[in-house]
Amino acid sequence: MKVRKAIIPAAGLGTRLLPATKAMAKEMLPIVDVPTIQFLVEEAKASGIEDMLIITGKAKRPIEDHFDSVPELEMVLKKRHKDKLLKLVESTTDIGVRLFFVRQPYPKGLGDAVRLAKDFVADEPFVVMLGDDITQSKVPLTKQLMNDYARVHASTLAVMKVPHNEVSKYGVINPASETAQGLYNVRNFVEKPKPSKAPSDLAIIGRYLFTPEIFASLDIQKPDAGGEIQLTDAIDHMNKTQRVFAREFTGDRFDTGSKLGYLTTNIEFGLHHPEIKDDLRDYLIKLGQRLSK
Repeated sequence: MKVRKAIIPAAGLGTRLLPATKAMAKEMLPIVDVPTIQFLVEEAKASGIEDMLIITGKAKRPIEDHFDSVPELEMVLKKRHKDKLLKLVESTTDIGVRLFFVRQPYPKGLGDAVRLAKDFVADEPFVVMLGDDITQSKVPLTKQLMNDYARVHASTLAVMKVPHNEVSKYGVINPASETAQGLYNVRNFVEKPKPSKAPSDLAIIGRYLFTPEIFASLDIQKPDAGGEIQLTDAIDHMNKTQRVFAREFTGDRFDTGSKLGYLTTNIEFGLHHPEIKDDLRDYLIKLGQRLSK
């Protein structure tokens, strides 16, 4: 069955970026001049996704507004012959993917957010894309997972090697073996293990492709000590009854969910932005010279 649908859980509180996210959706924080969530929608479009469900919550209305038309702004830009800006604004409305929205009433964790997509997904395979991760590669990561599904017809998630002392920030896989297609068979999945107990340094990053059977595992998951339904626990449960593969991603990944990650991502993208790249590069060179004195 063709993979046509994707969901973006965007109802989180964004506590790592407070106070900026107190009244603003973290997914709307810009990378130079593009909201983080737009990178995900564009990746989905480039991968062939047709329908996307964005799961929102309190203070997340700007996400819907961003992808909606703004006739007043468009009219002003047109009258002032700001053709490039008008085209830029219109491109965020005519995005090429059908967007749907649903609210998560309470922040009960990533697993609960994914569970809200059950009716939207129905009996089809689907992709989950997390806003904290922007990825870049010749073949979009979402498309890589879709290509894997076309071969193995099983749930597949993206992993990446991280420094060993950082594994406690992630779900981590215990790999059994690597298949001929470059996928890992997985013994089990561990949510945020201590470095001393981590089965590997292969951490789950923000792209998953699931068969609809994930919902049966989510339905029986009990909340953790923080009252949240953990997606990693549901994946581990599903892996006991059917294959779940992991693909190691070797492209570029940018973590926009932390203060340092957000700042460095802006610098990386700024160095490739046609309007500011030269001035930014000159500034960084001068900054480096000043700091080295």
